[in-house]
Amino acid sequence: MLTAISPEDYAREVLPESFALWGARRSFERYVGDFFAVAGSAYGKRRQFTVGVRASERIVCSCKLYDRELRWGEKRLRATGIGAVFTHPAERGRGYASAMLGELLDEERAAGCDLAFLFSDIHPAFYGKLGFVGLPSRVLTLRAASLDGSPAGGVPPEPRDWAAIRRCFDALESQRAWALRRTPLVWDWMRLKWDAPADEGTQPVALAVRRGREVAAYAFGRRVLGADTFVLDDFAFAGDEGRALLPALVRAGAGDLRRVSGWLPPPFAREALPRGSVRARKSAFLMLVPLSQLARHWWKAAGEETLAAHWDAVWAADHL
Repeated sequence: MLTAISPEDYAREVLPESFALWGARRSFERYVGDFFAVAGSAYGKRRQFTVGVRASERIVCSCKLYDRELRWGEKRLRATGIGAVFTHPAERGRGYASAMLGELLDEERAAGCDLAFLFSDIHPAFYGKLGFVGLPSRVLTLRAASLDGSPAGGVPPEPRDWAAIRRCFDALESQRAWALRRTPLVWDWMRLKWDAPADEGTQPVALAVRRGREVAAYAFGRRVLGADTFVLDDFAFAGDEGRALLPALVRAGAGDLRRVSGWLPPPFAREALPRGSVRARKSAFLMLVPLSQLARHWWKAAGEETLAAHWDAVWAADHL
């Protein structure tokens, strides 16, 4: 039976087992600290953050839950993001994950949620059996030298800049027929990730170009020194001036690194950057399942075009 798991129990029983899979370049202490930072945030407390299945008085399967909204024109669809689906190694092959996710989807549907989504790192066919549909995903790679090297005037954002950064992003994103909506709480969660200490071998970069009380363009990412690459995680621009500034802003983020890489953005944002090379991404790609009649209407209207697209349906910063 699906049950709520306290952050303390999750940290004690799940994180030591999942660290090898998702710890990346972090120390275990940092891995645990990052978890508690989100769990203790206003965004993490908005709903039950960790749930799972217990057997023999221990957690055998678990996941994290995130509240999101999907904007479809003027409509708002309630969305549940599912992250870190994990079964204890000793309990795999017994159907715990299927049972957990099946019960979770039933509960979310009964609670009025319109759709659920996740980012599949492994075994997308497993989620496909539960009704999730995989969306196209691409990675764009550019030569840093192909970007404008002129000074862009980008500076690290200050606390007072974040409202303008949100407006800059929303104005650009409004050009899409549908998108995951970023509420102030979602932005706070993203800032937790961006403000966390850098992973070993990486340097976080956050640059924004101010114009009075507004932001003309911004670019956030990570300089991955060993890969000689600036990973572009999020960007937006406002109007023709912001569009013209973006390449130089990204070039400033890359510094002396040779490459720039990131999830392929939607066409109206993609056009601000040089052509580069594009290839399919095989991990961390978006999968979703409609749960309500409204979501099924949305998917009937938007699904064919979405599945035929060559760009990501969401931005890298939305990754759970």
